[in-house]
Amino acid sequence: MKAIVLAGGFGTRIQPLTNSVPKPMLPILNRPMMEHIIIKLRDELGITEIGVLLYFKPDIIKDYFKDGSDLGVKIEYFLPDDDYGTAGAVAFAKEFLDETFIIVSGDLVTDFDFKKIKRFHEKKQSQLTITLTSVENPLQFGVVIANEEDRIERFLEKPSWGEVFSDTINTGIYIIEPEVLDLIPYKQNFDFAKDLFPKMMKQEIPLWGCSHKGYWRDVGNPESYREVFKDIFSGEIKLPSKGQVSKIDKGNVYLEDGSKLNKKIRVEGTVIIGKNVSIDEGVTLKNCVIGDNCRISKHSEIIDSILWNDVKIGVKVKLNNSVICNNNTIKDETKASFGVIMAEKCLVNKKVSFEKDIIMWPDKVLEASSVVSSNIIWGNRYKSSIFEDGAVIGRTNIELSCEMTTKLAGAFGSILPVGCSIYVSRDYHKSTFMLKRAFVAGILSTGVNIVDPYNVPSNVMRHALSKTDDVVAGIHLRQSVFDPTQTEIIFFTNEGLVLDTKLAQSVERIFFRENFRKVKYDEIGTISEDKNLRDVYIQTIENSFDKNLFKDSELKVAIDIMNGSTSDIYPKIINELGVENIILNAHKSEKLKPNDIVKTQENMQNIVRGLNFDCGFLIYPNGHKLQVIDNKGELIYDYKLLLVILALLDSTTDRKLKVILPAWAPDFVTYDNIEVSREKLSSFKAEQLKEYDLIADSDGHFAFNEFGLNRDSIFTSFKILELLEKSGKKLSKLHNDIPEFSYKGENIPCPSSLKGKMMRKFLEDAKGKKTSSTDGIKIWMNDDEWILMVPDQHNEYINLYVQAEDEKSAGKIFYSYQDKIEKWISE
Repeated sequence: MKAIVLAGGFGTRIQPLTNSVPKPMLPILNRPMMEHIIIKLRDELGITEIGVLLYFKPDIIKDYFKDGSDLGVKIEYFLPDDDYGTAGAVAFAKEFLDETFIIVSGDLVTDFDFKKIKRFHEKKQSQLTITLTSVENPLQFGVVIANEEDRIERFLEKPSWGEVFSDTINTGIYIIEPEVLDLIPYKQNFDFAKDLFPKMMKQEIPLWGCSHKGYWRDVGNPESYREVFKDIFSGEIKLPSKGQVSKIDKGNVYLEDGSKLNKKIRVEGTVIIGKNVSIDEGVTLKNCVIGDNCRISKHSEIIDSILWNDVKIGVKVKLNNSVICNNNTIKDETKASFGVIMAEKCLVNKKVSFEKDIIMWPDKVLEASSVVSSNIIWGNRYKSSIFEDGAVIGRTNIELSCEMTTKLAGAFGSILPVGCSIYVSRDYHKSTFMLKRAFVAGILSTGVNIVDPYNVPSNVMRHALSKTDDVVAGIHLRQSVFDPTQTEIIFFTNEGLVLDTKLAQSVERIFFRENFRKVKYDEIGTISEDKNLRDVYIQTIENSFDKNLFKDSELKVAIDIMNGSTSDIYPKIINELGVENIILNAHKSEKLKPNDIVKTQENMQNIVRGLNFDCGFLIYPNGHKLQVIDNKGELIYDYKLLLVILALLDSTTDRKLKVILPAWAPDFVTYDNIEVSREKLSSFKAEQLKEYDLIADSDGHFAFNEFGLNRDSIFTSFKILELLEKSGKKLSKLHNDIPEFSYKGENIPCPSSLKGKMMRKFLEDAKGKKTSSTDGIKIWMNDDEWILMVPDQHNEYINLYVQAEDEKSAGKIFYSYQDKIEKWISE
């Protein structure tokens, strides 16, 4: 007698456990499931010739079992060139199957008596015997009815509950005579249950059903995989275990070579330990399996859990009802009291808490102190905070899926009053069109109404929001200019400011706990349209400037709209104001790539220089950023543009102006008519910001209070033209008049766990020097030279800003502190 082991399935339902290994290779007691089947075939039926049908990830199976000699059998592999179904695949082994053979799936766990099935087959002189058993839920299997003589009369593959006519199912274990193979067409998709069995019944070839009581489980999903181990530890099924068994504390431990257990551990139930495992003192083990090369640190608890190979467990980790796949690291004080299924190569940093049973896909990184309350399916990071400066940013249809977006909307809507109204706008990309619809559904379910301005730039919506009393918040969805695979969802308060940390945390608490407000059917939100926002915005900007100022002006301007949402706004304003212009890329397009920005800058420089224009403007696609080319065709870097605008304001104002800048903005220039404050802008409320004439930074963002508190590149560009006309100065003169100095900013990699230490080390290093801790730690080398260290709030690095008299001095300061930081990190 020979055997065929089916090992070609994709294991779709059991993902992510099968992300990197085929389903038959999932370990049970530190052996692949398929190995248990091969051992059973060998020991119970004496079979030594086994054919293995491969398809999905075949090399993993072949590399492990090789020719089968290690198990005392001879294995021959068969790899169909396409998916031909279960019976069609077996036909590929037709020449091998020259005698009675048994077919068993490689992903079954069973204690069925194979000898009994063989005796039944021989007694009935059957051509094909199907092994049957009874189950509570037959929906995933073929339902079978056999008569009193055990001949099968009726068969239905994977019925619905309305079609179920029996709790007796086909287990997928068959004994077949070789002549049956003649009924299977070669290289055609042909299935046992759907095709071969009906064909045999039609030809009145008897199908016999051998009913069997015992343990049988099709490991079809992650939960059933865990259930197998519970059944093993409860004694419902017995499978062979590796290693020598010994009594330790209150349990039995099966221990393989090279493993070291501290004497001061607690054991309960059955514990299976693989090779080269290290277990420290104070560890509690109960009904668990630990694979090869694992390390479990002090005072951790592994209960009712399975660890695959090369897993590192930190101090005081608590795992219950968990499956931890290969090459995972779980750091100190992490708790998974309700279970976690963790695919390979994940990193769980310290003090992570899994609030319910969670499934994690591979290559995830959980930041320290994260609270995880929903499955982590795609993407490569899962942060303790989902907001970054009032925005949620993620890869479209991956981190930011429709499901995620709907939940996010439900969480945001839950902090707002029932019956209130919000704006929800977007850019013109199809990705934001999709995600906006998902967001709208989530908002409406919380009883919040939506005012839809459709496709407008974020600054148009923000301006309307700040001027409208009956709209309490705004959301804008846009594709990232710098990474077109990402979508940004930005949240604004009723004043048009980005959501502050406190409100963001309120949204996150609801999001992670999934404690969404669900209103009654008659309180569900409504959608209304407001297509006037664009026109009101255009009119407001036009009214902000004296048309007579530009009427006789000789200013000539080139503008690149960069195929953005301002394409139907900017041309109307500049033409109405009467400024001579050339406008480029004034049509919407999704084709802009990050590399195109450099080309756009170069093109604009050539145009301004070649046509002898007074300046050129680059308006970023959502109107959120401005870059300027001077009349000599030179790009004005963002931090120098700030100084140019301040110089223009200083020379044209008739009163003292107040300006607020971030701590890292350059400060070596003083002004006669401007009072500059350097603060942490994110901590300021709207009422405080209203005291300032200009709110700006060194990254090309400007908000003039006369227009609003929100950064706006369109208004800023016209303000620059107004100031140039009033001053009579050329941009190149203002640009060149900036004193020589060096200003640079760099990112230095630094784990979040060490950022506090870096702050302390910076302060210690600053003793005897002038310092500031307004935002980060700033250390002055002399009156004009300084270095500022600001730990990044969201990423694993710290920001270093240096201001110095020249490049040489700046490099000396920067590299000396870079060396110090690297040394401090390694200590």
